[in-house]
Amino acid sequence: MTASGRVAQALRTFASDVAEGFFEITHNGFALVGVSVVFALAMLSVRPDLRQVGESQLMSWLQARQVAALGMVPELDAIDRATAANPKDLPKQQAAVAYWLSKKYRVAPEPVSALVAEAYEVGRKTKLDPTLILAVMAVESGFNPFAQSPVGAQGLMQVMTGVHSDKYEIFGGKLAAFDPVTNLRVGVKVLQECIQRAGSLQGGLKFYVGAALLAEDGGYADKVMAEHARLQQVAAGRAVPLAPPGTLRTVVPVPAKDEPLAAPERAADKVASIF
Repeated sequence: MTASGRVAQALRTFASDVAEGFFEITHNGFALVGVSVVFALAMLSVRPDLRQVGESQLMSWLQARQVAALGMVPELDAIDRATAANPKDLPKQQAAVAYWLSKKYRVAPEPVSALVAEAYEVGRKTKLDPTLILAVMAVESGFNPFAQSPVGAQGLMQVMTGVHSDKYEIFGGKLAAFDPVTNLRVGVKVLQECIQRAGSLQGGLKFYVGAALLAEDGGYADKVMAEHARLQQVAAGRAVPLAPPGTLRTVVPVPAKDEPLAAPERAADKVASIF
């Protein structure tokens, strides 16, 4: 064999040895990784506390990455605080009412849909027409959940929070007046009591607006009943033209301190109305 042949054979032998060694190292390395993974899984199954710590650290790392990327702290449960529903998920009758109110009062259909669904549910339980509940809400606040009159009537149904604070206790306190669903439920309770006290729907509306001791309620009951009639037609599938929404303002004065009021009347007093 020539010198060049011996050199070539030596190089081939060297390359073969290197390749075999590399394969052996990587094979043993992969085997070591596999053993480590199996051991780690076994430890996690035996020590759930370690798994919880690992999951917590991983979640913290992922959240930190999201905060860095978005510039805000993610809250995946924020959707649970939203008062909203897809109008397409409502029964046809309720969806028609929600879309009509959305257009008339220029509010998003999703929160209105949630309120419509709640009004129908509460109306069924209290035996009040849900379109009446929605009519009171429309006339009182125009579906503004943060509305407040100069005399302290608050929220969607403009309940006198100070007067009816006891009704908010089971919802966590007076600040619940600004939760739309809670305000609706409390407002319906007040309306129901007013109707029972007055003995009629028209009289109950007069009590609700705080005009029980006055000769006139400034047309409040007529406005609610007119909107109630329109909503009934919408719910029945009829085409009802939109009318401009009213403007919230106070029209019924607070009774004088020395004016003789019965306790039930004082508890139901309400002094905000809409024209």
